[in-house]
Amino acid sequence: RTEEKNARTCARGARATGSMAKIANAHLRSCIQQVLEGSEEKKREFLETIELQIGLKNYDPQKDKRFAGNIKLPHIPRPKMRVCVLGDAFHCEKAGSLGLDHKNADGLKNFNKNKKLIKKFAKKYHAFLASESLIKQIPRLLGPGLNKAGKFPTLVQQQEDLSNKVDEIKATIKFQLKKVLCLNVAVGHCGMSESEIVDNLKLSINFLVSLLKKNWQNIKVLYIKSTMGKPVRLY
Repeated sequence: RTEEKNARTCARGARATGSMAKIANAHLRSCIQQVLEGSEEKKREFLETIELQIGLKNYDPQKDKRFAGNIKLPHIPRPKMRVCVLGDAFHCEKAGSLGLDHKNADGLKNFNKNKKLIKKFAKKYHAFLASESLIKQIPRLLGPGLNKAGKFPTLVQQQEDLSNKVDEIKATIKFQLKKVLCLNVAVGHCGMSESEIVDNLKLSINFLVSLLKKNWQNIKVLYIKSTMGKPVRLY
């Protein structure tokens, strides 16, 4: 049984690492160049994010198991992602020295379980980190607000480097199938080099394919685009 399970896991790993054979390297680089050139032609006032847009097929979100998975990319796709630390005295002081927004238990109590205020607070940030002493109190202090927004905090221990933990959060992307067969995730930005975007894209696509029931047979289309640019078809 265990040997069978190990063999299946190895096979999935092999599929995930070898799956980029479906998209030629030259084609991948050419698509990235088109996106970067497009963003240069019409220079925006802000740093454009590069997104991977996915269309799935042969999947029924009502019947089939909905997948979800996180993966940490080698290069941070959204450097300006807003992260807030919900911390004890130690982490609040650390966050303050790093210029990060932070709140302690009293700050959370001040919301008085007001759903509108908590919703607004959850909307303001892309992600949250919380100290061990505080993470257990969050359901009691804030109710289910952060959880509903899909932003329940990630635990940060005292021995962990807060700055590294924030970078880890910024580098992690999530694939989650909801009710529709379209997904999109940030895989880079227009200030990155072509090879950095290639690294991020390959890992993202391979990971997505490994999550799917029938791997590449479930992928209908793949596009990449910058925030304001035109979509470029990868697959």
